[in-house]
Amino acid sequence: TTDRVGQPKVSSCAQTLHSINPTIEVRTVAERVDATALAALVANATVVLDCTDNYRTRQAINAACVAQGVPLVSGAAIQFDGQITVFDRRQPEAACYACLFAPDEQFEEVSCSTMGVFAPLVGIIGAMQAAEALKLIAGIGTSLDGRLMMLDARHMEWNTMRVTRNPQCPVCSGHQHH
Repeated sequence: TTDRVGQPKVSSCAQTLHSINPTIEVRTVAERVDATALAALVANATVVLDCTDNYRTRQAINAACVAQGVPLVSGAAIQFDGQITVFDRRQPEAACYACLFAPDEQFEEVSCSTMGVFAPLVGIIGAMQAAEALKLIAGIGTSLDGRLMMLDARHMEWNTMRVTRNPQCPVCSGHQHH
């Protein structure tokens, strides 16, 4: 909400969640965590939802999920383009985020604060991430593992592409590239 501009996102999120359900426990971490702390946080999770807009952070979250064997629900939105997928490395042939987006890839980082984002798109991708997480937790249906869904919100058109494991992936294949 506009009255929360300037407030840490984790505080705003906790307020919103408590207003929806005051009986839930919400634990927030309002700090940049290193790989060790991230691994500990992921190890205590049933499923991880990546809602960040920073490439290095996405790679770190993916690496922790691969190492801990925790499914990752990845969502992104920039301008009018959204994408969502699941990386469930509990499945032996499943890809990870680094199979699709190389960790050492060099490109110009663009953020929502610079490029903007079509507000409803964040809600659409976020609701789908919640649905995928609940399906994984409950063990129902078929997750998006192996499929990347991309939404062009200008034309409200979805495209789906298969995502396959990279046998040379530096994160999940066991081949460490230096």
